[in-house]
Parts: sequence; C-alpha cells; structure tokens
Amino acid sequence: MAVNTVKFKAQKRAQLGTRAVKRLRQQGLLPGVVYGHKQDVLPIVVDRKEFTREVNRGSHVFELDIDGQIETVLLKEAQYDFLGIDLIHVDFARVSLDETVEVTVPLELRGTPVGESEGGKLQQLVTELELECRVLEIPEVIRHNVSDMGMDSVLHIKDLQLPPNVRCLQDGELIVAMVREVK
Repeated sequence: MAVNTVKFKAQKRAQLGTRAVKRLRQQGLLPGVVYGHKQDVLPIVVDRKEFTREVNRGSHVFELDIDGQIETVLLKEAQYDFLGIDLIHVDFARVSLDETVEVTVPLELRGTPVGESEGGKLQQLVTELELECRVLEIPEVIRHNVSDMGMDSVLHIKDLQLPPNVRCLQDGELIVAMVREVK
C-alpha cells in the first residue's frame, strides 16, 4: 500500500499576520508553513482548491516546488474553519523518502460481530493508531474484520494485522474493541 508523492506548486509568503492571510484566502490561496530537518520555518501559500482536492483523495506526501526549489514534505496538520468545512492553514514537515516517521492513522472496524446476535454490542475504544513507518509506506487506514468476535470478546492492538514494515507505537495490550451485553 505504498503512497506516491503529489507534485504541487507553492510560493514563499512574504506577508505574515491575520490580515495578510485573510487577503490570501480571499484570493483562493491557502497559507501554510514548512518546517523540519533543522532548517528555518518557511511560510508558503498553495492553491486552496487544488490542494483541498488532493487532501480529500487521501494524499499526504507532497513534492512542493517552492519558487523553483523542490521540498519533499509530509502533511502534518490541516486546520479547518469553525464549521470544519474549509481548509484555512496547513503545516508540512520536511522529510526524506527513506526516513521513518510517526503518524496517526484511522482504525476502521468492519463486519458485524457474532456476539451481536447473542445480545451484545460492539464498543470501539480506539479509533486511531499511532504508527511508525517509512514515508512512502504510510497506510491511509487500518481495517480489521470483527465478524468472528463473540459475546465478551476483546480485541487488543497486538491482534490487529498491520501492513509490512509498519509498527504500532501503542501498547500491544491496549484494548481496541469489545463485545459486551447491553443493559
């Protein structure tokens, strides 16, 4: 489940501050910063519409062409407006394609547990996993089938099937989900 980098144009941002970024957003641009690898923080802007489309496709590794200089970056944080609809700011971390990174990935449980037909209910306690892997091997989501879980079954992190070269940073004994009787 390797990830490809998405090439993207960006420009250095000279004007900083609330008024300046508000003007940029009105022009259809998205302010952001690039940091990491012991280099200075670099304020940038990208085209909001194009970038939002790529984020919605699940892209998170980008090759930014910042005024002719190519930077390979990982999307670290995307900030949305108060309604949670429009992107208003992005943070990128500089990365090397062969380095190992720590990321948070959603956990999706699939299927209907056998225990639900016995009067139980599936309770998911963990919805995201903290993973360590190489930049191009970041999974979009971790899926696990819970169909074989009976009444009073417990699913631990150590029971999850992770892709090759991906390691979970959380304790293997941590309970992810359980099927319990509804009272």
